[in-house]
Amino acid sequence: MIRTTIVALIALAALVVSANAQVVGKSTPERPALKPEAIVTGFIVRNTEPTENTGIVSSVPIFRAPDLGSTGTISADAVLEAVRSHALIGLDTAGIREIVVRRASRTIQAADVEDVIAQALSARFDLGPSKDVVVNFSRELRAVYVEPSAQGSPRITHIDFDARSGRFDATLEIPANGSRSSLVRLSGRAIPTAEIPTVARPLERGVVLRDSDIQMDRRPRSEIGRDVVTSRSQVIGFAARANLQPGRPLRASELMKPDLVQRSEPVTLVYEVPGVVLTLRGKAIDGGAEGDTISVMNEQSKRIVQGTIVGPGRVAIRNSPQVAANNAARANTDAR
Repeated sequence: MIRTTIVALIALAALVVSANAQVVGKSTPERPALKPEAIVTGFIVRNTEPTENTGIVSSVPIFRAPDLGSTGTISADAVLEAVRSHALIGLDTAGIREIVVRRASRTIQAADVEDVIAQALSARFDLGPSKDVVVNFSRELRAVYVEPSAQGSPRITHIDFDARSGRFDATLEIPANGSRSSLVRLSGRAIPTAEIPTVARPLERGVVLRDSDIQMDRRPRSEIGRDVVTSRSQVIGFAARANLQPGRPLRASELMKPDLVQRSEPVTLVYEVPGVVLTLRGKAIDGGAEGDTISVMNEQSKRIVQGTIVGPGRVAIRNSPQVAANNAARANTDAR
């Protein structure tokens, strides 16, 4: 019964003066008429808002407005019945059977409320940048509607946070007209996160990672260990030390510098001492990355020497000055 009454009152918002009202002579007033849609503001709707030419009853309250942001419908017959007690005689329905009534409002999106919570948690509990704090509410959070004239944005008046469980409880103040405002209690979990690189597809051992192989995923910070890489620059250009699967955090121990020398491939041996630089052909006994020490055979002398990989296919022989000089002299002799 109460719901029926409210719906009927909402419908009265549809009373407006039709722009096409008939005028009979210059002295004949326009007849009140219905329009298929009415937009109302405020908690109480008066005749002056949805109608024109209502005379002395223009300021009379006629119904309770619908909730902010709400829309309702009512039949034209119900409107005619409701206005009889307000001396609106000769109401023209203009063939309208149903009227849509809308309550004007300003919308505060759920995402905006999430941002307010994240900013408060970030500032008060040192959770890192607010953009990296993921907020999950205990109950589904929907848009909040306020009066169009309401000034300001939602703000936090109180907030608690348990770092171990991630639970939070907050009180949110919603702006309203004048000094009035409403308080909303919110609770849920807040998760500090960070973006980390992961591989976009399965990669085999030894594959050198390129930019197209990497995608950034957001993960809770609690799942990111000390050895997990956190930027693309720590990954691109490195090789997989083992097979890599997509979706898994990449650890520094799973990456290595790419091999610049492959086992058994031809290499250039570089002997260098003050005043002497000699290059010879050699064959790698081992493979390795830049900076690795490997065994290499001098193809002319067939001797095995130790050297450091300094570039693709290049191995520098860097012993003590005397040994290096002897090797260089010996290599020079072998070259003859």
